[in-house]
Parts: sequence; C-alpha cells; structure tokens
Amino acid sequence: MNVVPIRSLHAGGRSLRATDLRIARVEIFDNMAAAEKHWRALEAADSLATPYQYYDFHKQWQRHVGSDSGVKPFIVIGFTGAGEPLFLWPLGSRPIGGLLSLEFLGGKHANFNMAIWRRDVAATIGAEGVRGALEHLAGHADVIKLTNQPLTWGGATNPFALLTHQRAANYGFSGALVPDFDALLRARTNAETRKKMRKKERALSGFGAIRFERATEPDDMRRVLDAFFKQKQARMRALGMSDAFALPGVRRFIEAAATEPLAGGNPLIELYALSVDDIIVATMGGIVGGGRFCAMFNSITMGRFAVESPGEQLLLRLVRSCCERGFETFDLGIGEARYKNMLCGDAEPLFDSYIALSPAGRVLAFGYGLGAATKRAIKTRPALWSFVGKLRRLRAKFSAMP
Repeated sequence: MNVVPIRSLHAGGRSLRATDLRIARVEIFDNMAAAEKHWRALEAADSLATPYQYYDFHKQWQRHVGSDSGVKPFIVIGFTGAGEPLFLWPLGSRPIGGLLSLEFLGGKHANFNMAIWRRDVAATIGAEGVRGALEHLAGHADVIKLTNQPLTWGGATNPFALLTHQRAANYGFSGALVPDFDALLRARTNAETRKKMRKKERALSGFGAIRFERATEPDDMRRVLDAFFKQKQARMRALGMSDAFALPGVRRFIEAAATEPLAGGNPLIELYALSVDDIIVATMGGIVGGGRFCAMFNSITMGRFAVESPGEQLLLRLVRSCCERGFETFDLGIGEARYKNMLCGDAEPLFDSYIALSPAGRVLAFGYGLGAATKRAIKTRPALWSFVGKLRRLRAKFSAMP
C-alpha cells in the first residue's frame, strides 16, 4: 500500500493535518453505482475537474455508448485513512489485441479529460505521489491512454502533467467573459467585423423572423435535437468525415443527457437553437460548471441560409446570454476552426499521456504515442492538413455517386 506524505495546509475553512491528505488506499470499482457516493462527494467538495467529469455525464455515456462499444468501468479512487475520497480517475477498460487498455470514459463526447482531484490534493501530491497511485494499477491492465488533458484548470496544475507526456494534436479554445457583452464584443472584434455581422443578420432576417431560444420543454428539446442530428450528418457527409454522433447509442445518450432532469430540475446538457420562422438553421449544446459554459456540439444548416453564417449568429446570442448569467468563461471545445477565434481566442494547451503498466503494454503505449505525434505533425502543417481535407472531400464526392 502506497502512503504519500503531504504537508499541512488550510482549506475549506478548517486546518488540515498532514495525515488528512495521505493516500492510505487506492480502490478500483468496476461499476458506476458502487463509485457514485464517492464521486458525488468529490463533486460537492472544492475539487479540480471539468464539467465533463460529472458523474451524471459518465453514467449516461456508459449506459448508452460505453457498454455497447466494449468499454467497462474502471474507476480508480484514492482514500484517506478515514475513508474520505481524495481523487477519482474516471477510467474505462477496453481489450486491444489481447491486452487491456485504460482510457477516460466519455470517448469523443468529452472535449476535456481529467481526473477529479480534491483541490488541496492536486496542489500538493507531486509526481511521486501520482506515480505511487499508478502502481496500484499494475497487474490490472497493460497500458493507460489519457488524451486531451488540459495542462491547467481552474487556476491549478493538472497533476497528470507532472508525469512524462506529449503535446496533444489539438488545443482547446476559450474566452473570458464580462457582464457587459457589448463591451466584450467591441474588445474582441473591430468595426469592420461588426459591420459584416450586422449585414449578415439583416440578410438572414430577409428570409423571415429570427428567433434565438434555449429549449426547455421536451417537445422543443427533441425538435432541436432532430435538427442537430440531421444537420450534422449532412455536414460530415459533405466533408467526407465520419460522424461520431451516428455511432450506436450516441443519439440516445445525447437525448437522455439533454431531456432527463437532474436533482436540481435541469438536464445535464443545455440546448440552443437559432430559427428563421419555423426552420432551425443552427444548434448548439453544452454543459455548465464552475462558472464556465462548455460547448459540446453544434450544427448549421446547408443551403440558402448557410451563407449568412447562422452558427456565428447563434454563438453571439449564446455568449450574450452567458454574460448575463454571470459566467466567467465560454469555451468551444477542442480543434481549430475560424469561427472560434472571434470570442474564444485563448488557445488552451492540451497533452496526452501513454503509460505502460506491463512489458507488453510498452509496445502499445509507443504505438499510441507515435500515432498521436503523427496526427499532430499533420495538423500543424497547413499544406498537409489542406491535402487531408481535399482527400476527404474527394472521397465524399465519389461515395455519393450512384
């Protein structure tokens, strides 16, 4: 059993003795329900985590997506001697060629991946402590594949960044908010850009009445989701890319997270839409936590409305709403896109960790790292990335031919 001594500090209004923060034991849970009380205790505490680590998010994802894709819960929790949870790693196990690989739950639907750390533990654990906790996984799996992890979150360093890692292929894009949206827009854009925005809004209003809404009633939620799935499918097909939202169970996962109320009465995913008369021309869904709105998915219609940038117009209205609600940060997830730079110009560095737990796992960890490095190299070279886009569009063109 690994015991990590951690210095005394003050948190939550009470003095903590050195023994309070020692990792007395590490347990592995193979089902979500057994880990729930510890998970929710950490959520309720002063903890370091993104909204994508909420128990309810992973419960729905595992139920509708993870189980059918061969992922089994592998929840790692560190406890004090008194049985208080200090951290939780929301992992799942997946068989790969006779080996067992661990990865974050949530798949492609979690933009940012992290463990949940009690903030005082995250501030003091150190690389030795993280490695000591990892030693408890030896014999249970062969490799750990941890991707798209933020280097920092909520003003604190991600403890996994203390270990050997490599830069991820993508950045996360976010922007700080202020109560006065108009002041924010003036600070982030120039007069010419704002003039173009107003021109596009007038052009779009020429097709009919523009309406921005947050869907809160079940029928409205399903109407927005139906538009999203159709628009996303058409967009991915045109780009020659696979649609992660078309995989088995994904639609049910999104529907459940967006329509089933939590204990506080609101669903996990908030849904927004921009309509012209009764036609939904853009959608966005996201989750909220820690004063931050995290955009999870979005879509725009194709055809006559698309030229007037309906997605951009929805984004402006949504950011205004977030400013009025007092949020501190708005993010548009990972991956570069021109529309993100307007209000989310802060590129947050992400990293990947590939950790071998067995001799055979070293080969798999090396392969994971090499594949990720190759992807990063392609994405950071405009000519290569443009060539990939052309190949995808060409493939889409030929696949659409009779």
